Amino acid sequence: MPVVWIPSLMRALTDNQDQIGVDGETLREVVQNLEAKHPGIRGRVIEDDRIKPGLAVSINGEVTNDGLRARVTANDEIHFVAAISGGSHRRA
Repeated sequence: MPVVWIPSLMRALTDNQDQIGVDGETLREVVQNLEAKHPGIRGRVIEDDRIKPGLAVSINGEVTNDGLRARVTANDEIHFVAAISGGSHRRA
């Protein structure tokens, strides 16, 4: 089953577990099943039936743009991470 790595700010919802095995074939199913085990998780990662703005999802180290329909397999590792954007252009 896929393993979800829980960000430190969400661990209060998971009895301080940092990783949890959760059944599912899509990211949507994984989040639904995680919510069933640990209520409150869904609200932290989903807004308006999409991944919350400011969050990125990494599956096996690669950020996916497929949102909740992203496919996952039994050996996948899923991370919810703060999205990184922007930067500055420095002029000489």
